[in-house]
Amino acid sequence: MPKFDVSKSDLERLIGKSFTVEEWEDLFLYAKCELDDFWEENGEIYFKADSKDTNRPDLWSAEGIARQIKWALGMEKGLPRYKVEKSDVVVYVDEKLKDIRPYGVYAIVEGLKLDEEALKQMINLQEKVALTFGRRRREVAIGIFDFDRVKPPIYYRAAEKTEKFVPLGFTEELTLEEILEKHEKGKEYGHLIKHKPYYPLLVDSEGKVLSMPPIINSEITGRVTTETKNVFVDVTGWDLRKIMLALNVVVTALSERGGKIRSVKVIYPDFEIETPDLTPKPFEVELDYIRKLAGLELSDGEIKELLERMMYGVKLEDGRAKLLYPAFRDDIMHARDVLEDVLIAYGYNEIEPEEPKLAVQGRGDKFTDFEDAVRELMVGFGLQEVMTFNLTNREAQFSKMHLPCGEHPEECADYFNHPPTELVEIENPVSPKWSALRNWLLPSLLDFLSQNTHEEYPQKIFEVGKATLIDESRETKTVSESKLAVALAHPRVTFTEAKEILDSVMRHLGFEYELEEVEHPSFIPGRAGKIVVGGEVIGVIGEVHPTVLENWGLEMSVATFELFLRPLYTDPYL
Repeated sequence: MPKFDVSKSDLERLIGKSFTVEEWEDLFLYAKCELDDFWEENGEIYFKADSKDTNRPDLWSAEGIARQIKWALGMEKGLPRYKVEKSDVVVYVDEKLKDIRPYGVYAIVEGLKLDEEALKQMINLQEKVALTFGRRRREVAIGIFDFDRVKPPIYYRAAEKTEKFVPLGFTEELTLEEILEKHEKGKEYGHLIKHKPYYPLLVDSEGKVLSMPPIINSEITGRVTTETKNVFVDVTGWDLRKIMLALNVVVTALSERGGKIRSVKVIYPDFEIETPDLTPKPFEVELDYIRKLAGLELSDGEIKELLERMMYGVKLEDGRAKLLYPAFRDDIMHARDVLEDVLIAYGYNEIEPEEPKLAVQGRGDKFTDFEDAVRELMVGFGLQEVMTFNLTNREAQFSKMHLPCGEHPEECADYFNHPPTELVEIENPVSPKWSALRNWLLPSLLDFLSQNTHEEYPQKIFEVGKATLIDESRETKTVSESKLAVALAHPRVTFTEAKEILDSVMRHLGFEYELEEVEHPSFIPGRAGKIVVGGEVIGVIGEVHPTVLENWGLEMSVATFELFLRPLYTDPYL
């Protein structure tokens, strides 16, 4: 979660009212932050704010916190309005950036009066948004420049790696390639563009470089000081919607400092837009839904007043609240998000707790006890337990396992005792390596073995973990199943050694089973079988195919089995 420092006097100047440190502990809660610490430095009190919401970058600066508190205290009411005046500034975007870093959005903020605290907050917001919301500049990178040193029109273009400029903090010109090798930010973020044929560059009509997104600004235009009155804001990335939101966050924060926002026309090869777009966003919620889930007897008027204190424009109509919320927010996806704001404005500490009138008796989950018993059993067989990540990727689950499931799901139906087949994938993953939830555990064990080839053999490992499967009958369209997977690795390992452990597991759990031969691409032909209990296929056993071993960089043979645990569980309460 983002943490950042703010000055008490700066916050109070922005709000227009003073508070004690003790009062600030409660006030921070309105902005979904906690007061982590405070200290005095040169006669000034500073707070360490700990944000508890990664979906609210508008609250990651003094300006955002002060704005939220002003509304929550009723000092302002309803939807905040920001006037955007048009400018004649144009930015042209190069078509060659399509596969490099395709989108940029821009704005001008004029008439700023910046002191040291305002500068600190501007830099802090820029960095926090790019680091957390922007996935370490991969999705969002932000530049802020002294606009008085810039001569429009401006060009966001693909540049040869031999082009030169003076990066921020340096006194000599470096080529773009040298910046990635010598500059601190180049070393940290160079991997984002290093493999590209060209590098992104933002330049003005005179050829002066503003920045090399997403790496570093220019020393000439990118150094903003307390003397700076007008700034040019640049946000680049891969998702136009996401960078538009980041631009809205930055320019509205600067507007809280008295800045006047002016728009910029951005011309792409096949379309053009005017940015920023601060048009409020609509949403609707039923008032009875708010009352029911809040557990509070709130009148329509009280709900309206609470919403207005959280910066909503509210119109009540036919038992519903028709809402408008600010363009610097993008976290309202469900009625519960609105409910949360109502409860924040009401005050969680003001809600009287009620003891549930239910005749129930708590107890531990017996299936969890069963899983623990299986773990103890496996340790007793001389195996080492490993705990691997549920997150994985399509390559690990399918390609490295020599499976056709990724391209031809129907061909995998016999391998898992469910139509599997497709992974539950993450829409916006942090990394391609962690882009899906696994639907079987063996790839995770092979990955573990591949990272421990330097250790002594034999290596005998197991995991009791979750596999996530698609189930269209459920509300979430998925189900998490508990599984046991075992992998044995050494030069003379065989199918028989894995089967001996499987025999012992089944005998201790009190189940009889059968093996049915199966042709499974992950295993050597003739050395793989389905594990069948009571006529139901619950798993697979076999010697891992040489192609799979090669894909994982393993030189030792591996025998393994994997099975679902739920069919082997008997509820002690039934």
